[in-house]
This record gives sequence, C-alpha cells and structure tokens, in this order.
Amino acid sequence: MASLFGLGNSADIEVVLNGEDQRKLVEVKVDKDKKAKYPLFFDGESVSGKVQLRVRDGKKVEHQGIKIEWVGHIELFYDRGNHYEFSSLAQELAAPGELRSSVTYDFEFKNVEKQFESYFGINVKLRYFVRVTVARRISDIIKEKDVFVHSYRMPPEVNNSIKMEVGIEDCLHIEFEYNKSKYHLRDVIVGKIYFLLVRIKIKYMELSIIRRETTGAAPNQYNESETVTKFEIMDGAPVRGETIPIRLFLSGFELTPTYRDVNKKFSTRYYLNLVLVDEENRRYFKQQEITLYRLKDDSEEHNEIPGGASAAGLSTYAGRR
Repeated sequence: MASLFGLGNSADIEVVLNGEDQRKLVEVKVDKDKKAKYPLFFDGESVSGKVQLRVRDGKKVEHQGIKIEWVGHIELFYDRGNHYEFSSLAQELAAPGELRSSVTYDFEFKNVEKQFESYFGINVKLRYFVRVTVARRISDIIKEKDVFVHSYRMPPEVNNSIKMEVGIEDCLHIEFEYNKSKYHLRDVIVGKIYFLLVRIKIKYMELSIIRRETTGAAPNQYNESETVTKFEIMDGAPVRGETIPIRLFLSGFELTPTYRDVNKKFSTRYYLNLVLVDEENRRYFKQQEITLYRLKDDSEEHNEIPGGASAAGLSTYAGRR
C-alpha cells in the first residue's frame, strides 16, 4: 500500500567502511535468539567510508537533503521511547534535489571520540553507529550501520589481595583469600579457602561469577543479576585445617569490563560468590566484588556473609541443589 502511493523506499542505501574487511569482528548477542558481528574500533580512531545510493527501477527520488551522522547512544529497555545520545556528529552529503541514478558519497569522521565501550546487556544497550538519512517530505529513507567499540586500560598501580575471615560463631569459621581485587579479561583468579573451624557437615562448596547490571536512577532503578559461570570447588566434608585451592581462568567466559555509572544511565559490576551447602541443604554465602578491565592483549536473592575479625554472622537459607 505504501509503495502504491509512493511512500515506500524507492532507493537502497549501503554503507561500506574503509578497511572493514581487515578489522576484527566482534560477535554480540543483540536479542534473545539473535547474534550479529560488528567491526571493532577504538577511541580516537577515524571512521570513514562510502555511502552507496541505488535508485530502484530507474525512478527519480526527490529529497530535501542527504546527511550522515556518527551516533553514540544508550537504549534503556524500560524506557524504549527515549534514546539518550551522548555522541553526535553530522555531515551533509548532498543538498536538496533529485536522485535519477545510483551515486556514491565519501565520508569521514576524523579522530572521533568514543568515550565508552559498546555494551549489549539485559536491560540496556550502548551502541555506536553511522546513520544515513535521505530526507523526504513524507517519509525519510534511513540506514544504520553499527560498529563495536573497545577501550583499553593500563594495569592498576595498586591491586591489593582480598582476604577475609567469615563464619558462624562456634559453628564454622573460614578464611578466604583471592590474589587480587582487579583482573583483566584474560587473567586467572588464584585463591584459597582455609577452614579454621568446622562443626557443621558441609556437603559441597561452589564458586560463581555474578554480573549485576543496574539501570536508571531512583525511583526508576532496575537491578538484574545473572550467573556467568558456576563450578564446584569441593565435594565432601572438610576438616579443620584443610585448605581448598582456587584457580579460575577468565578467558573462557563472556565478560565485559566493570562499568560504573556510564553517562549516569547504567552500571555493570562483577562479584565472586562463594557458596557452602550443608547436609540439610542450607546454603551459606559470601559475595565479594572484583573489578574487571580490558588490557591491550585481550582478545579481544542471596544473603551476604558479613566479614569481620570475629568471623561471626554467616548468612544462610534453606535450599536444594
């Protein structure tokens, strides 16, 4: 019906980036059952290429101008009607007129700033793309092409180990230690768990990495947690003085850097979650935040156990494996 009255797209738009076939492609999950691959860019890199416009069936296309934009924006799923643009540059490709045949335009956004990493999360997307708009009186013709952005960071100068004694008074005292509090995405988490006192029958122990995404601001703030990985580190009852080693290779998991208050819209944090399960299927938790960052050689409701020197106050709830 739209085509019958001349409202449909009468021209096809293709955007080809310079050197695109030589860039690394990053595969991301864009929807529940859909993945896509985008060319990888970095902060300060120029984005250039060609816009190819092909007129359909030899018909002329009247327009009020053709422009290309570089856009960085954030989409919050609970606020789908609003997109928050934090980066926007525009160039005019053609003045108002008519398209009678196919045409190609060159464009370049030189040394463009990309202050945040691309991110496709549970309730939020941070995208970068170029958008071509053929302005028309009734309906514009629009084409978007996404790119993916990574940001490298220098290793932190201070990277203290995590060491804490926790437990339930007169029942269970454990001491756990992780070698660092900040890890790059291909790092190895090395640690140990030492049993100081064991007066309850522990059945098994597991360690998981939890990603917690926070979007929006109060009162419209949403928190979503997902378990990135979970594995058993002990099977059977430990005895006093026993030490359980931990070695976890991060490169095998789909992790992102830690994001804190990105453009005042969202944060993404990571936690190591230690869980002990006794023979009555009661679960004891201790969660510890870690910081993740990207190095240049990178390829690219639980109850918390309060810490403290007394080792008292291990939280628990009944549950089954």
